[in-house]
Amino acid sequence: MTGYGKAETNAHNKKFTVEIKSLNSKQIDMNVRVPGSYRDKELSIRKLLSTALSRGKIDCSLYVEYTGTEKTANINAEVVKKYYHDLQNIAKELDNNDELMSTVMRMPEVMKVEKEEIDPQEWETIERLIQQASNALTQFRKDEGQSLAQDFKLRIENIRGLMLSIEKEEHQRVANIKERIVEKLGELKSNVDESRLEQELIYFLEKLDVTEEIVRLSNHLNYFLETMNSDISEGKKLGFICQEIGREVNTIGSKSNNAEMQQQVVQMKDELEKIKEQILNVL
Repeated sequence: MTGYGKAETNAHNKKFTVEIKSLNSKQIDMNVRVPGSYRDKELSIRKLLSTALSRGKIDCSLYVEYTGTEKTANINAEVVKKYYHDLQNIAKELDNNDELMSTVMRMPEVMKVEKEEIDPQEWETIERLIQQASNALTQFRKDEGQSLAQDFKLRIENIRGLMLSIEKEEHQRVANIKERIVEKLGELKSNVDESRLEQELIYFLEKLDVTEEIVRLSNHLNYFLETMNSDISEGKKLGFICQEIGREVNTIGSKSNNAEMQQQVVQMKDELEKIKEQILNVL
């Protein structure tokens, strides 16, 4: 589910910023970016995110800016002296002393980087920021979820309305089919076994009857709304219910031999497809 959360603060002569973004994904897929000196905390950050967030492609970034006078890199004086004297001797032989120090400072190992230990209070600050950013992202998701819920309810009720319209016309449709069959048989002007004809008509009309499909479809629509209003994350379950709704709609379509009924089935499929397009946005 898409979302965005950000938190920042100044502490310990540094400015800390945490940004968390999420995109649609069937599973949880996490990417964490931190400065090199904080790399040993990456696993802890992943655990915090896994606890706070579920499902989605999660992208978390930690930015640290130094606002004080502290520094983590010093000049390696001994290495500089060695490079300088060696290059000075070469320069004398070549009678060329231009930009000697500039050359020295670009040599390997001139700068000595000191590994910075993360202070426990500093880590507490980072943990708090991760939680704040996660909360902001969760609220973003909730706001989007409320909008999606209204859209889902509208489309489910649209499907229900089309279903009720089909149900209302179903009895008349079956009667019309029976009437046409009897009429065609009358045109043949041949002797017909009335008992056998009645049996065949019943068998044929049962194959075209969609009453059971309508009952199951109605149950699936109610179950979708019930699941959607649950207090726990049920995104995958809603996806499964959509599959069951689709099966019933397809069966109704395959049994229909009426132009208006087929148009209603197409409209139901269109509404269901719009729900499926957004279902990945539901956790």
